[in-house]
Amino acid sequence: MKLLKVFAISACLLAVGLFLLPRATADDWNKETKVTFSEPVEVPGAGAQVLPAGTYVFELVDSMPNRNIVRIRSADRRHVYTTILAIPNYRLQSTDKTVMTFKERAAGQPEALRAWFYPGDNWGQEFVYAKSRAVELAKVVNEPVLATPIELAAAPIEVLKTAPVEAVKPTGEVVELAQVVEPPPVLPQTASPLPLIGLMGLLSLGAGFALSLIQKRVA
Repeated sequence: MKLLKVFAISACLLAVGLFLLPRATADDWNKETKVTFSEPVEVPGAGAQVLPAGTYVFELVDSMPNRNIVRIRSADRRHVYTTILAIPNYRLQSTDKTVMTFKERAAGQPEALRAWFYPGDNWGQEFVYAKSRAVELAKVVNEPVLATPIELAAAPIEVLKTAPVEAVKPTGEVVELAQVVEPPPVLPQTASPLPLIGLMGLLSLGAGFALSLIQKRVA
């Protein structure tokens, strides 16, 4: 009797745990972050798009192995300022706080946003600028900058997912992306969830069978 009770309780707990596990981290998927800038900041968009000093919400709206789509909203989330194409980039040391990095700009001009790292993550978002703007930024920092030839301001998310991305030098010459970002690791193909679903079903059936035996013996 005691063994049957233990089995039934264990099976139920395991089934519930397996069901809840994926949901426990679902809220972290979009990495929503509130950021306050004390000075104006340039972000990718139409030409040199500048955000005034203030508070903004950064969030992932789509994530792929080789690129991500980031949206910048107002603090109340009612207004979308821009939707940005980003390439995963690696840092050796993760931090427990949000980190924003910037590209140098000429004196008197706002700094250009370069990358965003979410707390605890080694992989962050290296932002892609329109090619003409990227060449200008490359001249200032004297190093390659990520670029795309499409018009970012009018590009929907579906276009950003497949937009060509390159790294451009101050001369406009195209170089390998590896000169700007660390290539993302090759991950094994995700296994089908069917075996897990089957296991949960078997555990549920086993728990139900054990409980029915307990009820019969008690009766």
